[in-house]
Amino acid sequence: MNPEDFEKFLKDFMSGNGGDAADLAAAAGLPNDPKLIAKMVEQLQAALGSSENADGSVNWKLATDQARALARQGAYAVSEDARKSIRDALSVGSLWLDQATAMPGLNNEPKLLTRELWVADAMPLFEALSAPVANRMSEALAQNLRENAPEELSSILGDANGLMRSAGGALFAMQLGQAIGKLSAEVVSGGDIGLPIFQDQRVAFVPQNMASFIQGLEVEVDQAYIYLCVREMAHTRLFKNSKWLRDAIVGQVANYAAGIKIDSERINEIAEDFNATNSDELKRALETGAFIAPRSDEQQLALDRIETLLALIEGWVDVITEDATKLLPKAVAISEAVRRRRATGGPAEQTFGTIVGLELRPRKLREAAQMWRQIGTALGAERRDALWSHPDLVPSAEDIANPSGLIAKLTAGASQGDAMDRALRELLGE
Repeated sequence: MNPEDFEKFLKDFMSGNGGDAADLAAAAGLPNDPKLIAKMVEQLQAALGSSENADGSVNWKLATDQARALARQGAYAVSEDARKSIRDALSVGSLWLDQATAMPGLNNEPKLLTRELWVADAMPLFEALSAPVANRMSEALAQNLRENAPEELSSILGDANGLMRSAGGALFAMQLGQAIGKLSAEVVSGGDIGLPIFQDQRVAFVPQNMASFIQGLEVEVDQAYIYLCVREMAHTRLFKNSKWLRDAIVGQVANYAAGIKIDSERINEIAEDFNATNSDELKRALETGAFIAPRSDEQQLALDRIETLLALIEGWVDVITEDATKLLPKAVAISEAVRRRRATGGPAEQTFGTIVGLELRPRKLREAAQMWRQIGTALGAERRDALWSHPDLVPSAEDIANPSGLIAKLTAGASQGDAMDRALRELLGE
């Protein structure tokens, strides 16, 4: 922000007049909704006066409150019709899925979520993913505003460092809450953002959003429910049986974020030209991560690894779902709709784009799916799915590009293992 504009806002805000909340909302990329802005100012006042983020860390309660407020808009409870449709689809889909993968099924009940409950359940995962980035952004914003604030502002701020860090943490929380609130109206299932929201791995759905998505497909409703239920169950089975997988991705994101540096010059450029009545540039900068300095080679390598693992997950789920739903007459049409949604920026793309600036390339997803398909054809479902049993066995980016080479290595490894088993049996006289 322009120091003079920010000085005026802080003077009004600290004096109890509230400041120009509409300008603050625009700068943060939030909608100009009087009720929402009033609530936002109330939350910001509470955040700045709270000990919860006195150290400048992100106030996650504030982010959750912001997201839940947005999730409640236009939301409604889970209907009995939706419960029945999902229950029936799970019954059929589970049997079909047993024939498509060697990974065992689930024994816990599915969870049906309202949009607001999805926010509450998903927030711990978003916190784990975004905390490293959020804390760095908060610290950088505090430093930048402190270094560029007018001298006369110091008498109002007192301990500028603590207040600026708190303000940065509060504003980031609002921005994150806005993003999660928007996602709550789009996600159809627990794994729709690319990672399962539950540590204990259970199937979950947001029936209101499922119904909205299905309504636009122009296919038989029961077929669409079966297809979406199979996808979610396949995703959940994978993470249930590969217990290392969820934490591995969260850890990779944290490693990537540890190397993030803030581009102070870019912040200064935007601050110099900032106009409170036209904050599009600042909004775009917040949304696209323009404040983050160019990635180092190590960061790009970490990002490539994240993309590869996410592509492997989505590719495997695509293949398993395709095999399990081959009896559905409209399976291809529904599958194409899912791919279009992903290509135009589905929940998974939005999540990782917002947090680490990652663009999941459709081509890599298709290549990963083709690799899993070829492995299944050549070696069978059990050998294919066993590759998820340990991180050292998971295919690499090179394997995705050369499936035949991977199959040859796996076949050779199996032959050597059989030969060793025979030799051992002969030695033991069996």
